[in-house]
Amino acid sequence: MSEILTLGEPVVTFASTDLNQGLVDSINYFKFLGGAELNVLIGATRLGHSTEYISQVGADPLGKFAIKEIARYNVGNHYISTDENNWTAFQLKELVNQGDPSTFNFRRNSAAAHFDKSLIDHVDFTDVKIAHLSGIFPAISLQSRAAFRYFAKKLIDRGIRTTFDPNLRPALWESREVMIETINDLAKYGEIVLPGIDEGEILMGSRDPEKIADFYLKNSERTQTVVVKVGSAGAYVKNKSGESYLVKGFKVEHVVDTVGAGDGFALGLITGLIEGLTMPEAVQRANAVGALQVQTPGDNDGYPTQSELKEFLETNKKEA
Repeated sequence: MSEILTLGEPVVTFASTDLNQGLVDSINYFKFLGGAELNVLIGATRLGHSTEYISQVGADPLGKFAIKEIARYNVGNHYISTDENNWTAFQLKELVNQGDPSTFNFRRNSAAAHFDKSLIDHVDFTDVKIAHLSGIFPAISLQSRAAFRYFAKKLIDRGIRTTFDPNLRPALWESREVMIETINDLAKYGEIVLPGIDEGEILMGSRDPEKIADFYLKNSERTQTVVVKVGSAGAYVKNKSGESYLVKGFKVEHVVDTVGAGDGFALGLITGLIEGLTMPEAVQRANAVGALQVQTPGDNDGYPTQSELKEFLETNKKEA
């Protein structure tokens, strides 16, 4: 039983503590759990919402660590299966004091890449209000891609609202061409599509927020709203009726790490809509969660509680 549901791959991250040493020369690391879809659920749970995560890990120490951490975050883990034959995905992440850190993934042939779509038949969709879809899980294998489509169709058959974040990870795809074609096809499952302007440029050839929005609104009858993330400027929103507007972002004095900001945006939007906020209000919340996350070094440690979010919004409203 959960309000928010997603399908994804948990990734155990070994993050360097050696500043600006790069992945080759770093020798000191600390371990934490990430993964884009999981980040969304961690943040939503922190805001008081019930969540369930569908995934598969290996029968190895990293898999056991992942399950333990997911439980510690109070994210639902009833639909996490264990694969005896394949290993849990992990990555290395460097520590930098400027720009985005480099990462190196060990995900090919992981346990999640062998996720069988029949496992989705055991999922209880009864209380699900919104399901979050991401372009990462279908990138890791043809089997996961089939499971993603199976999951999305079940959601649509049950009339469950869906969000779709392209979450481009070129290194995971067979080719750039396959990535673009597949992501644009999978976006058709999203009632709300959440591209960034950089992703728009790759996926449909423009950095113009309105052109990006128009592309995805025309891409599918199901898509009702497109929210284009435009960095520090905020987010541009356009819906099927032709209504469009910009929701301004929040000023951040010092960006530490942008990882997790897009997932923070998604969880802010999703929880806002579940709580009955209007779309402009939900997008404002999404901008706020993203702004909080970029001020921290981890993948999800900047996501706020309800009281922290309220304080941030009130403070920034006064400063505006």
